Amino acid sequence: MSKQESFKFLDKAKWLISLSFFVVAVVGNSYYTEVAFLYRVLGVVGLIGLGILFMALTDFGKSSIKLMAESRTELRRVVWPTRVETTQTFLIVFISILVLALLLWGLESLLSWLTKLILG
Repeated sequence: MSKQESFKFLDKAKWLISLSFFVVAVVGNSYYTEVAFLYRVLGVVGLIGLGILFMALTDFGKSSIKLMAESRTELRRVVWPTRVETTQTFLIVFISILVLALLLWGLESLLSWLTKLILG
């Protein structure tokens, strides 16, 4: 087995382990209904955390974590509109929709009237 194939096999094994943690969390939560709710929640959170940890160790998981970190950096660079800008934009869009709705209503009324006139 080549080195590349062994990495693929290890990644698949990690995904299988992650999936098994998720399945155990769901099945265990429904099977142990008599156990106190807090303990079940802690168990589910712990098992999901372990599953996510194993997913993060795969190649796809590493690239996903890198993408999330880069996305967070990009979000810090965004210049968000002020309240006044948001209000002005909302009013422009609302008035535009209202005018367009009135134009379409008028056109529909005209075409309806013409249809009734032609067809009798």
